[in-house]
Amino acid sequence: MNKQNLLLALAIANLSFPVFAILPEGHPAPPIEAQASFAGKDFKYSLQAELKKGPVVVYFYPSAYTNGCNIQAHSFAVNHAKFADAGATIVGVSLDDIQRLNEFSADPDFCAGKFPVASDADGRIAKSYDLAVRDPAPGKTDSRGVEIKHGFAERTTFVVTPDGKIAATLGGLRPEENVAKSLEIVQQLAAKRQSQ
Repeated sequence: MNKQNLLLALAIANLSFPVFAILPEGHPAPPIEAQASFAGKDFKYSLQAELKKGPVVVYFYPSAYTNGCNIQAHSFAVNHAKFADAGATIVGVSLDDIQRLNEFSADPDFCAGKFPVASDADGRIAKSYDLAVRDPAPGKTDSRGVEIKHGFAERTTFVVTPDGKIAATLGGLRPEENVAKSLEIVQQLAAKRQSQ
């Protein structure tokens, strides 16, 4: 095989695989037990405890107080009642420390005290969901001008059903699209439950 054909074969092979590996639909959702913040107060979050109430939207995001994450958190907050009407709860997960999350969770422009955000400071939870975690760029600052010193998980949302299975995996979407699609899925799950 000549060099040109080899490069073409490699390019085609790369197109055959997703850019990132994430847990697929139907896969058991790894447990989440983490320090989290709700409306500025930290507590111990348990995915397993939340699943007893209904489906959970677990959304991983790169960092509090960054453009896309601000939009996504605000969109989840604005639509919180619609998720609740569908019987679903929401939790955000990032590598932010709990101090940053206490501020972010209470910020009226973003989480607005509507849902918890969990601290995955070492990236262990993100990795258990097969998400890529990358190091921060030196000198990178958030939307407030504060330096970001933690790593970043890729923006991906998992809708988890009460039996602990992943009903949907959403990646590669813009923040508002991610929220809209998550809401659509939990509403479909609610409609299915009602029809049974």
